[in-house]
Amino acid sequence: MNIYVDFDDCLCETARYFSGLAKEMFGLDIPYEQIHYFNLQKSFSLTDEQYDQMMIKGHRPEVLLSYEETPGAIQTINRWIDKGHNVKIITGRPFSAFDASREWLNRHGLERVDLYCLNKYGRDNFIKGSSFNLELEDYYKMHFDFAVEDSPAAFKFFDHLPDLKVMVFDRPWNQECDFPNQNYKRCSDWNMINKFLLL
Repeated sequence: MNIYVDFDDCLCETARYFSGLAKEMFGLDIPYEQIHYFNLQKSFSLTDEQYDQMMIKGHRPEVLLSYEETPGAIQTINRWIDKGHNVKIITGRPFSAFDASREWLNRHGLERVDLYCLNKYGRDNFIKGSSFNLELEDYYKMHFDFAVEDSPAAFKFFDHLPDLKVMVFDRPWNQECDFPNQNYKRCSDWNMINKFLLL
């Protein structure tokens, strides 16, 4: 089975870090539970300049390496790989974040997964001239049977796979979204995600 896994807020607790970063940089006390939009600029009511500053700092290598693992993610994915499944991490991070992201995966025991940076969100604004190591045309040639994703903004990248089962990792910013079809299932944790894979 071919499995797509998003990185931020599926493998690691990125939004929790940015909640603290917004407070540190701009004095904004917005707890993780109140991040109601995947767009952090909107959630934190930031100016374009503030948003760029925050995202640049949040993508520094030492910061990317500090993100905490989402409980159960590493163990579950390694179990899938042991059973012969092919897991690919498809992240919206720019390619400038690739080396630190690859190191994070290696440090956390995911040396066997492939990592791709796909321009999911048009994030060229905060790191000017961003590049990505997976182009959309090549991504659309890939086939996946199962996906783990938290962002409603990424659902459109699954439209070409009508049989794909999508496990939506439950996060504050996807509470109000409508799922495209019955193949989308909300999951509260990695244990629940694994149970759906086994169905």
